[in-house]
Amino acid sequence: MTVTPRTPLPVVLAGARGHGRRHLANIRRIEELGLVRLAGVCELQPLTDQELDGFGAPRQSADLAELLDATGAAVAVVSTPIQTHTDLALAAAGRGVHLLLEKPPAPSYAEFRRMADGVAAAGVVCQIGFQALGSGAVPAIRALIAEGAIGEVLGVGAAGAWVREEAYYRRAPWAGRRRLDGADVTDGVLTNPLAHAVSTALALDGGVRAEDAAVVETELFRANAIESDDTSCVRITTARGGQVTVAGTLCAARSTDPYVIVHGDRGRITFWYMQDRVLLQRSGHDDVETVHGRTDLLENLAEHLAGGADLLVPPDVTGAFMRVVEAIRLAPDPAELPPDAWHAEALTTDGGKRRRVLPGIDALVAESAETLSLYSELGAPWALTTRVVGA
Repeated sequence: MTVTPRTPLPVVLAGARGHGRRHLANIRRIEELGLVRLAGVCELQPLTDQELDGFGAPRQSADLAELLDATGAAVAVVSTPIQTHTDLALAAAGRGVHLLLEKPPAPSYAEFRRMADGVAAAGVVCQIGFQALGSGAVPAIRALIAEGAIGEVLGVGAAGAWVREEAYYRRAPWAGRRRLDGADVTDGVLTNPLAHAVSTALALDGGVRAEDAAVVETELFRANAIESDDTSCVRITTARGGQVTVAGTLCAARSTDPYVIVHGDRGRITFWYMQDRVLLQRSGHDDVETVHGRTDLLENLAEHLAGGADLLVPPDVTGAFMRVVEAIRLAPDPAELPPDAWHAEALTTDGGKRRRVLPGIDALVAESAETLSLYSELGAPWALTTRVVGA
């Protein structure tokens, strides 16, 4: 499909509640730029007039295929449960509809390959929703590394410590699940909420394709009464021999912005990817802090289709991330933390909201990023017998 920059792309949004509300707000913003128009919304329950305020009257249906056919959509934004991504992406691709597919792109490597190969065969464009990879900080950091600003790279560490209440896992039937109704879901801390930490660390290392992830070690734990992991770490050994570690938790004492550290033998670069903020630190030099712009992935997709921009996050550059997802999927079920390792806290005075806190995990996550170590290597007593080496 050839589209001029002045012709708004008709867009269908699949999944407009939950995280999809962010996509709905973003589509509203980009409509004002004249790049897209909301042609349809796919939801099990139609959106209200209030939810669609400012959009006119887009067509609504619970059947994505019917909606795409009826609207003549050029782009589908898919923000639905993880286990539905591949089938919905292929339904769109089979109709010649381009895609912005929310992360993680699939719950397993086999489903990822089925999606990516099907999209390629259909000849449509697919952007994967790792929005942090739209940050101008990523190429800027890669340029600093290439010019030797921090010397030889010793490894990349990422840390994410967030707070999520127990109700977070009751928001949808698939939340906190490894499998649901016989289908893989793989909704763990590093595969979904802190997936950006994994993908960004791999991007700064330069090993983003599937063949770049040679070995993945995993340590998976859960304090919450869920099937999947809420506190985990991984170490990826790349085909070039590099080391990338990512540690994350949803049981922190307090939420802080996640970050990635590139360690060099003559300095380090820290990237707070939610802020697009970079700190360069070198011996004998003043610290240099910069804040970078960010390219929205739907805008980038629209500009790419108009012939004016390279696509930022095609499926191939998420292959190494999907190797991590696969290692987590194939690992033994997360170890349940003993009751004396965590405690519950009320978040409201009436005790209506509760969350589980793992004392010391905030510091442990940070130490992992500093030392490129797994929890078991840092002496966490609940982590000493759980290390698993994947492929």
